[in-house]
Amino acid sequence: MSDFERVADELRARMAHGTYPLGSLLPSQRELAAEFEVSRDTVQRALRELSSEGRVESRQGAGTRVVRVVRAGQVQAPRARTATLRESLQRAFEQPEVTLDVFTLTCESLEVHLRLQAERIWAGEIAPQDIALRVLLPAESLSLPYWHTSDGVHDEVLRDRYLAMTRRHVAAVRSVLRNLEPNRLVPSVDVQIRRVSVVPHLKLYILNRVEVVLGPYVPHSRTIVVEDGREIENALDVTGLATGLTHFVKDWDSDSQDTASVNSWQNWFDATWDLLTDGNL
Repeated sequence: MSDFERVADELRARMAHGTYPLGSLLPSQRELAAEFEVSRDTVQRALRELSSEGRVESRQGAGTRVVRVVRAGQVQAPRARTATLRESLQRAFEQPEVTLDVFTLTCESLEVHLRLQAERIWAGEIAPQDIALRVLLPAESLSLPYWHTSDGVHDEVLRDRYLAMTRRHVAAVRSVLRNLEPNRLVPSVDVQIRRVSVVPHLKLYILNRVEVVLGPYVPHSRTIVVEDGREIENALDVTGLATGLTHFVKDWDSDSQDTASVNSWQNWFDATWDLLTDGNL
């Protein structure tokens, strides 16, 4: 059993037996780290686990509160290893230094959620000092398995639609983040976007080099309306925003599955960034 699992299990037991009743605050992360003789990173990993189970709720500056108690002997349904991108990005942007590595088809999801975090920065809710974003996108010259029809009649129109949509989201991502720097909201912002000769079959987000969120692109046929108003039926599209995401968090235990998964994806991204690019946007 890893350290974070040991801490999480003990906190579950204390909540179940009334040491930390419903509505009470847990000890601070510093106090828990000292008691269990572990790092604060390990305590944070344990608290994230309990939060994902719906047992506790953490608020910046207000501590961690018990919001659900599972009594001893009460059966709990198994939890899927899923997460939302919004929750993960919220945690990432609450750190003083934010690093995001992303491999995606269009930047659509990324733009949506970066806007939410930028709003928090403008409102003064969070104040990161450094934001570094690296994005890998498929090269525009690639033949993609999506956005075409069986007869091929409208393939060029669908391809142009995809390229225009991607360029629009990329421009928005750049604007959302870069506007933070001249307005003195974030001292340092670095946005780099590169094209690779690889088609992503899943979307990948690596946050602060310690957390990975990923999920598959799911192809499906639907009617697509293009800019001139034409309706193209039975076009092969792909679902990205609504797909379920798998979640891994590095817990500093070198033998854990989560740590190995985060390290593997980070190493893959770094190698791809350095070796398999065909130029910056």
